[in-house]
Amino acid sequence: MTDMLYTPKSEVDTRIQTFQNTLEQLGIDGALIIHHTNLFYLSGTSQSSHLFIPRSGKPILMVRKSFERACKESPIEEIMDVKSLKMIPDILKEKGFNLDTLGLELDVIPYNTWQFYNKIFKDSNFTDISDALKRIRTIKSEHEIDLLQRACGVLDQVFADVPAMLHEGMTEIELASLFEAGMRRRGYGGCSKMRAFNQDFFMGNVTTGASGAVPSYFDGPVGGCGLTPANNPHGAGWKTISQGEVVYIDYTCVINGYTADGARMFVIGEISEQLRQAHAAALKIQEAIVAMIKPGVICEDVYTKSAELAEAIGLQEHFMGIGNDRVRFIGHGVGLELDEYPIFAKGVKMPLAVGMTFALEPKFVFPEGAIGIENTYVLKADGPQVLTHAPEEIIGV
Repeated sequence: MTDMLYTPKSEVDTRIQTFQNTLEQLGIDGALIIHHTNLFYLSGTSQSSHLFIPRSGKPILMVRKSFERACKESPIEEIMDVKSLKMIPDILKEKGFNLDTLGLELDVIPYNTWQFYNKIFKDSNFTDISDALKRIRTIKSEHEIDLLQRACGVLDQVFADVPAMLHEGMTEIELASLFEAGMRRRGYGGCSKMRAFNQDFFMGNVTTGASGAVPSYFDGPVGGCGLTPANNPHGAGWKTISQGEVVYIDYTCVINGYTADGARMFVIGEISEQLRQAHAAALKIQEAIVAMIKPGVICEDVYTKSAELAEAIGLQEHFMGIGNDRVRFIGHGVGLELDEYPIFAKGVKMPLAVGMTFALEPKFVFPEGAIGIENTYVLKADGPQVLTHAPEEIIGV
């Protein structure tokens, strides 16, 4: 993969039209798109820009840096070189756009930035269009599903390389660096985006043995020691890998912007019978919830089913974490961000729909380690289609 991949004009046009239909339904005159994820989705570029999308009419992409790259990357017809953001209200008024009600991504815009917009758009009332955009992005086009499938294929390839990487006495961070290098040389962009505040992390997670039971800030079932309390205290640390420990590898793989997510288990020698049975339980839960997922099924019901199965097996106290650090979800949407809709969690009443892409991750955590499975899926009319195909059994080395 050596060529730069640009978003087709037909994709961008369809996305903008869908968003304009939403603006019409909500009675919003237009929206200013700033956040990189939405900006790329709606314009095809992540350059420092402001994309104005009116309720009707053609959008305008106003670029601070780099104008040259934005013109090459985006199929938007009108692209302007704008060095001062203070110019934007006058530009839009001169073009005849009504700005009484203006949508902003208020879930991610800092307060000081909002104050700046409030100052320069003196005659506009702001409204939040974040959730509307997240819901639009939930349903993936065939183009997006193809990109996600490519990312899943890369993740599968690197999982296949793990037995050649893994040896006794190496550190977790050494194994993580080899795994990450395998993805980077196949096109991983090096940035896994999350919408949630303060949930940044680096690519993924390697834990071995007892480090899999170390909790962290990250809103997931498995933490890990990390390298330092100062920066991303999560995932691989300085611990050396020994025989008989479960080697838990859970990684994202972002290729051309789209995020695959998967977890596989490895061991040097043999793991305990308790962990082996827990892995079998995770596979059983995965099979059961995949079988129940269809268009129209409610997200909460999938989580409830998984929790009931864990309780029936007698492992509820270890399901999706341990102690007070357990999480109350079984899966999440994937796409341009790792924490997209749908969310398979208690209280989430969203019905599933064809075109949704998501990861399901039944996992168990014990004092001696974390174990489980995670795969990425796309929902078709007849149920989920799995996109990650690495062998699911515990791989012995």
